[in-house]
Amino acid sequence: FLSVTEDLVRRRAEHNNCEIFSLEEISLHQQEIEKLEYLDKWCRDLKILYLQNNLIPKIENVSKLKKLEYLNVALNNIERIENLEGCEELKKLDLTANFIGELSSIEALKYNIHLKELFLVGNPCTEFEGYRQFVVATLHQLKCLDSKEIERSERIQALQNYPEVKQKIREQEQAYLHKRAREKEEAQRRMQERKDKKQKQMVSNLGFDSPDSLQNHENHQAEGDREQETWRTVEDDEEDRGFWEEATPYTPESRLETHRYIEEKRRAKDNTRESEKREKPLRTLVTAEGKVLNVNVPKLHFSLKDDEENNQIILDLAVYRHMDTSLLDVDVQPTYIRVLVKGKPFQLVLPEEVKPDSSSAKRSQTTGHLVVSMPKAKEVILTKQKVSTPIKDSDCDTLQKNARSIQYEKLEVDPSKYSFPDVTKIIQEKKRIGEGPISLQPEKTAETKKSYVDYENNEDV
Repeated sequence: FLSVTEDLVRRRAEHNNCEIFSLEEISLHQQEIEKLEYLDKWCRDLKILYLQNNLIPKIENVSKLKKLEYLNVALNNIERIENLEGCEELKKLDLTANFIGELSSIEALKYNIHLKELFLVGNPCTEFEGYRQFVVATLHQLKCLDSKEIERSERIQALQNYPEVKQKIREQEQAYLHKRAREKEEAQRRMQERKDKKQKQMVSNLGFDSPDSLQNHENHQAEGDREQETWRTVEDDEEDRGFWEEATPYTPESRLETHRYIEEKRRAKDNTRESEKREKPLRTLVTAEGKVLNVNVPKLHFSLKDDEENNQIILDLAVYRHMDTSLLDVDVQPTYIRVLVKGKPFQLVLPEEVKPDSSSAKRSQTTGHLVVSMPKAKEVILTKQKVSTPIKDSDCDTLQKNARSIQYEKLEVDPSKYSFPDVTKIIQEKKRIGEGPISLQPEKTAETKKSYVDYENNEDV
């Protein structure tokens, strides 16, 4: 069974810096607690205690909480009011939706002289004839019962009829206790039947009647695994349907049985998931022959560019923008690159061999992409200027002819051969004296005519 643990109390005491000795309020609702203990030793200063919606069968180990003012144990399996005499400051007690049928046990609350509010809605005792009159007449200090204020006239009338009402309550109480005894026996029998059925199933699954059946099982084990899983699933569904459709009385035993059944199913599912995780084979990244495979388990977009200008290969991997860089593991090899994204491998074979030591990986601050630059292993020098090549003897004549032809082209640009007037000579030149712009007009020289004499007519040109 589950009980109150120190770790649970400390986690629930976050508002008090996880200190439990000075706690004044704590909420332990919906924790599947089946036994109430230790709180009276650890948290002596408690004033408010929430324990609703658990599986607590008995009020215990709270009598030393002298400062406790409000106790909420609604939606539990409590059948009797007890062990609250020491809670001297108790003002409010919530027992909604429990299994209190022994109504006379409320006489134990006479000692809680500060008790003003009591909630018993949803308990079997509220169905008793004279229930409210009995409670009002028994607990004189009460101001409110089940959210309804107790008036003075109601109390006077309840006290007048108290002996008769008390007798009726005793009779109904005895009948209810007999009924509860039968329900307990029935629950015990049902639990035993369920246990026997489970043992038979285990024996039938593990044991075999004859050696022949064992041999047949071994022969067909490999091919029948999938069918067996399907059969088990169908059987589980039938068992589940049978459990939930079975008509059972609403008792502490049935509530506990339901909780245990749900817990058992949850554990079985968790064990199945863990076994599947363990049995799941690791993804093959490199085959037995040494062949590297392309893998993209995280299913990320990527681009691989060949940067010829810088003689490198660039990988742009679209990693999740807000993912922490510590969750990335980059491994560059000469022929491939591997990136682990949250443990999921991304692997890509490179078109050329690269230098792992000179590679670099960066994250984009805007997109979050991972950019890996990998220099190529083969050095390629790209020239930006023409490189002079050695001249062969056989090409000397051709070069001389080309040189002459180039000279000829220069000579053709002769100002004397212009067919249009020279606009630069329209204005008469004046001799400039003093400072002024320098004339940039080229001077006429006779060198052009001199070079014109060396002209040779080359029919090839």
